[in-house]
Amino acid sequence: MKIHVVDLGFQQIGCAIAVFVVEGPDGLVLIETGPASALDHLKSALRDKGWNLADFRHVFLSHIHFDHAGAAWAFAETGANIYVHPKGLPHLASPEKLYQSARMIYKDRMDSLWGPMHPIPVSRLYAPSHGEVIEACGLRLTAWYTPGHAVHHVAWELSPMHGKGAEAPVLFTGDVAGVKIGDGPVAPPCPPPDINIEDWQESIRLMRKLPSNTLYLTHFGRIDQKQKHLDELEQRLLAWAAWMKPHAEQQTPPDAVVPLFESFVAAELAETAVDEAGRLKYETANPAFMSVAGLLRYWNKKITH
Repeated sequence: MKIHVVDLGFQQIGCAIAVFVVEGPDGLVLIETGPASALDHLKSALRDKGWNLADFRHVFLSHIHFDHAGAAWAFAETGANIYVHPKGLPHLASPEKLYQSARMIYKDRMDSLWGPMHPIPVSRLYAPSHGEVIEACGLRLTAWYTPGHAVHHVAWELSPMHGKGAEAPVLFTGDVAGVKIGDGPVAPPCPPPDINIEDWQESIRLMRKLPSNTLYLTHFGRIDQKQKHLDELEQRLLAWAAWMKPHAEQQTPPDAVVPLFESFVAAELAETAVDEAGRLKYETANPAFMSVAGLLRYWNKKITH
């Protein structure tokens, strides 16, 4: 099997969002679709390889956030089966509520950032159980439920089918293994509404135990030092949560927290020699204001319960 990391050039910025094309013995598999706003870029990148949307009969999504699944409908329209967590499936079948909720956050930037999201027929959607194996194009993809970033999150473990090759399995981690761009640090994307630190730690424990030593991050690319990467992710997740806790306890308005958190994250990036171009990539892949909203919501729910 051959894995292609396709950079979507999201918002004209490289290394912010990837999708993955896997050449199996019996055809092509796509993991993630990116947003509909990048669909033309994706089509062009596929054409450069001699492929088009209709060549993909199986599309695997880590979760339903727009930067991961926003263009899934376009592949369903050309005949692909879309694999998604059962809690995400209804939102792909009827995306109106999801889309309008996002519009409340992004307002007049919604269309340029994410593009349209059309309903996908239920007949084109499949929700695997935890640990279920899907066989597609001579490949085996195992669905591992990995909440923490989102309740509807799946990490897909990929390996050849028996007799089809001897490659080691790899793990496509969506957002649950964080964001790492180039030589920069590992950062946990923490948007609302589902951030749960304890669940995320449990998902990290699961990923540590899996035989896959190679991770593929949607933001961004291949990671070979799995254990070191996951250790850094967990440390920063706990550090970000601890930083946010007093602001939740003091009921600091989110608008006042955002610039403070942006400065905190910028200092972390500077410590690891991430330049201004790199900082922009991190902010595009993982906006600070979204992590403020998600972590404040996490703490507010714990405080009130």
